[in-house]
Amino acid sequence: MSHFPAAAVSRATDVVTVAGFRVGWSLIRRMPERTAYALFDRIADLTVARGGGARMRANYATVRPELGDAELDTLVRQGMRAYMRYYCEAFRLPVLTSDELAARVRVEGDGPVREVLDAGGSVVCFLGHLGNWDLAGAWGAVHLGPVTTVAERLEPEEVFEEFLEFRTGLGMTIHPLTGGPPPFPLLREAARERGLIPLLSDRDLSRDGVEVVFCGEPARMAAGPAALALAGRRPLHPVSIRHERRGHGWGIVITFHDAVAVPQSGTTREKVAAMTQSCADALGETVRTSTADWHMLQPVFTKDLDLERLARAGAS
Repeated sequence: MSHFPAAAVSRATDVVTVAGFRVGWSLIRRMPERTAYALFDRIADLTVARGGGARMRANYATVRPELGDAELDTLVRQGMRAYMRYYCEAFRLPVLTSDELAARVRVEGDGPVREVLDAGGSVVCFLGHLGNWDLAGAWGAVHLGPVTTVAERLEPEEVFEEFLEFRTGLGMTIHPLTGGPPPFPLLREAARERGLIPLLSDRDLSRDGVEVVFCGEPARMAAGPAALALAGRRPLHPVSIRHERRGHGWGIVITFHDAVAVPQSGTTREKVAAMTQSCADALGETVRTSTADWHMLQPVFTKDLDLERLARAGAS
């Protein structure tokens, strides 16, 4: 099962220390908004200058093969700024009111989702590492319905506990990926109640991962959202998130893409694979048009993976 939204933290510790997270909780939220954004832009630029955007650049080159070196340099700088913006906004989230949350979020395609929620049902959401999923989760918990998801357990444990407390305080129910009860039965239970179940799924290197074609290249994505939707007979919506300017600051656009079709024939695994491919297709459109909002700092395409390690994992 993939996760939402804490997985990004394990990647970010390369550029933002544990002490930096604590400073963020206590200080960033008290800064003027423009000052805070400017600070994190500076962190992003320094990270790129020190070579921290190499994997982002490789991923961007795959999804945007038409770009030259100079254009890729610009895109990576924009992408790292968007990635750091995620943390700036996350640190400031606890002090935002309901109205302030609403002012930072614009939603597209939410009509069918609201119909399901109004009828007392649940919706499974297939998310990519796009935009600010913490802000989206906080907004959803306040303005749509209960949010239940899974978070990767981080090292050190104290950082995981701080982020768990943070997201719980925003109104989300978070189940650890490891170190607790298996999350899938808990998600199935949540799917029987009204609410949203968003799962970050555009990278999964476990033996349960599904190989898809993403932006024209083979990649591995999580089977969990489609498997959960099938098991609970719930609608599965790909969801993309991108930043947009709001005055002197930023907001996000949450797009609920059409629910993916359930194949009429085939095995369960074949149905899961087909539904996951449909989600990959939907997210791929946003990744191509809003590439800088795709914060993927790890290998995702099959050509970039250690296939021997994957084979050993699959055999274990």
